[in-house]
Amino acid sequence: MVPPLRKQGPDGGVYTRDGKIEARLAELVALPHDRVVALCSIIRREDPDYVPSECVLSLVRACRSGGPPGHFDRLYRVLAARVLRALPGGRSALGGTLSLTESRVREGAFDRFNELLAEDRSEYSERLDYFEVRFDGAIAHLRLDARRRAYREESRRAPLALEGEDGASGEAEEAARDPAPFEVNGIDGFLYRPGLDAAIGALPPLQRTIIEMLRQEIPIDSKEPGVVTIAAVLDRSEKTIRTHRDLARATLRAALTQGDDP
Repeated sequence: MVPPLRKQGPDGGVYTRDGKIEARLAELVALPHDRVVALCSIIRREDPDYVPSECVLSLVRACRSGGPPGHFDRLYRVLAARVLRALPGGRSALGGTLSLTESRVREGAFDRFNELLAEDRSEYSERLDYFEVRFDGAIAHLRLDARRRAYREESRRAPLALEGEDGASGEAEEAARDPAPFEVNGIDGFLYRPGLDAAIGALPPLQRTIIEMLRQEIPIDSKEPGVVTIAAVLDRSEKTIRTHRDLARATLRAALTQGDDP
C-alpha cells in the first residue's frame, strides 16, 4: 500500500500524485528489493522500464519505516545521482570546469535537497511532498533559490562603489548605443565568438554577475509583482545595474574585437 501525501495546497486540497505515478509505485512495492533498485538505476527516460524520479523519491522516503540492510543507501545513491544530473554541470558532455558561481549553485541546491531529505528521514516532512508531485519542477525551484543566494554572495564581494556607478562614463554611454555583444543579433554575432566566456570571466565580480544573469534572460527590473529581477537580487538600483551593464559591454566589445580588421 502506497501511503498518501499530506501537504495541503492553497485551496485546502491535499497534494496527490499523478495516477501513472501511483500505478507504477503499486507495481514497484510488490517487487523484490534488488529488482526495484535495478529498475530505478535505469538512466534513459526513453527506456520502457524507466522509473520516474517521483517514484524513486517515494521509495526512498518509505525506507523511513524500515527495510532490508543497505536498501536505503542503494536507493539514495540513485536518487542523488538524478538530482546532481539536474544541476549545473550534471549533463555537460564537454567535461568543462564550472564557474565559481555555478559550482555554488550546484552545491547549494544539492545541500538543500539533502537537508529536506534528512528532515523527512527523522519525521515525515510535508516539504518533500511537492517533489513527489512534480520532481523536475521542485528541483528547478531549488536551483533558482541556490542561484539567487550565489548571486547575492558574489554581489557582496564586489566593490560597493565604482567609477561611473551614479552616472555612466563616456565609455559606458558609447557602449549603450551598441548592441550587446552577447546577443545573437549583436556585433558579428558575438554569442558564437571564441573567447566570450573567458572575457566575461575577466570582468569585475559585479559586472560578471550582471552579464551572467542577462544571459539567462533575467530582467534588470520589472513592475510585475513576484518577478525575479537583477536589481532586486543584487540589491542595487536599476540605474546602477544599467551603468555596470554598459561598462561590461564596452569591456567585452573591446576584448572580442581586439585584432579585428578596422
